[in-house]
Amino acid sequence: MKKIPVTESDELKKRQDTEQRSTSSASDGAPAADQADSDDPVAGLQADLDRFRDLAMRSRADFENYKKRSAREKEEAIKYANTSLLEKLVSIVDHFELGLEAARGEDEKSPIYSGMSLVLKQFQDFLAENGLQPIDAVGRKFDPNLHEAIAHEPSDEVPEGIVIRQTRRGYRLKDRLLRPSAVVVSSGPRK
Repeated sequence: MKKIPVTESDELKKRQDTEQRSTSSASDGAPAADQADSDDPVAGLQADLDRFRDLAMRSRADFENYKKRSAREKEEAIKYANTSLLEKLVSIVDHFELGLEAARGEDEKSPIYSGMSLVLKQFQDFLAENGLQPIDAVGRKFDPNLHEAIAHEPSDEVPEGIVIRQTRRGYRLKDRLLRPSAVVVSSGPRK
C-alpha cells in the first residue's frame, strides 16, 4: 500500500475546491443549509480524522502481516539451512555405496568391507537425524514429483508405469524434495 503524505497545500486545495462548489451551488439556487454544511470546519476535521484512522489501521495491519511473514521466512530458512551441505553429502554417499557394491563382489567377509559397511551405516544415520529420508522407488508407480525417468524398458512381469530399477536414489529433506530418484520405468509387455 502506497502511503501519500498529506501537506498543508493539499488541505488548502481541498478547502478551495469545497468553497468553489458551495459558491456555485449557492448561485444555482441551492438552499443556504447546504452552504453552511460545506463550510463547517468540524465536518472537515471529522473527515480528516476518519481518513487518518483508516490509514493508521491499514498501516498497522500491513505491519502485522510483515511481522508474520518475516517470522515464517526466518523459520523456513532455519529449517532448510543445511540443504546445500546435505546435497553434497548425498553424492558422497552414492559413491561410497558404489564402492561398497564393488567390494562386496570380491569378499563380503573381509574386515575392510565390514568396516566400510559400518561407516556407511553411520553416515546414513547422520543424514536421517538431519531430516533426510531416502525415496524407495523400485516396484512403485512412477511419480514425476519424486522420480526422474531416464529410460523405458519393456517388461513382461512388470505392468506399464511401474519403476523397474533405480539408478540413483532420491532423497527428501523434511517435507521437500532434495533430489529425485533416477529410475527406469516399465513400458509394459513386449509387442
